[in-house]
Amino acid sequence: MAINEKLIREVIEEVLKGFNLEDKQVASETVTHNSSSKLEFIEKGTASAGTRNDEVVIAVAPAFNKYQTKTIVDIPHHDVLRQVIAGIEEEGLKARVVRVLRTSDVAFIAHDGAKISGSGVGIGIQSKGTTVIHQKDLLPLSNLELFPQAPLLDLDTFRAIGKNAAKYAKGESPNPVPTRNDQMARPKFQAKAALLHIKETEHVNMGSKPVEYEVKFN
Repeated sequence: MAINEKLIREVIEEVLKGFNLEDKQVASETVTHNSSSKLEFIEKGTASAGTRNDEVVIAVAPAFNKYQTKTIVDIPHHDVLRQVIAGIEEEGLKARVVRVLRTSDVAFIAHDGAKISGSGVGIGIQSKGTTVIHQKDLLPLSNLELFPQAPLLDLDTFRAIGKNAAKYAKGESPNPVPTRNDQMARPKFQAKAALLHIKETEHVNMGSKPVEYEVKFN
């Protein structure tokens, strides 16, 4: 059967509209999700290598909180960051947020974050929610912990990810963060995940260096 490319494109466009994935770059990168919760994402320029051994770098993907504002299961990005940062701070460490632009691959995003982290530990987060805890001395496709099933990650899990990353940064060997397993999650969300990743990849700028951000919660 011949494939009608125009029809396929029309179907994809309708799906994208249904997921509300139209590109919306917010002025000054300030995103208001409701009347009482706001995240300010203030660009500070090229991220440099950290010198503090008590920091964990959170490296977000190109579209995170800029062209996409929620995970694959509609968790607002400001809540994701709030919980990851809280987990890091509960262990007595500091969080530093950067955006990786050269790739949309979460393993490389996390590794890039780890390489400029003063502690050598970084967390990579894709816009759809897939997350990795990485260490600078590991190969990019190796990692400390991988959380590939974004639909199953909730706010408690993101907080625990922050805590474990901080523990690794302190030289500890924590138990892996417990995660749920649902064999139906992959087929159920596969199409949406693919579309979100395509939209993320559209904003990759190969050769660009990580950009540092000041994060304020209001």
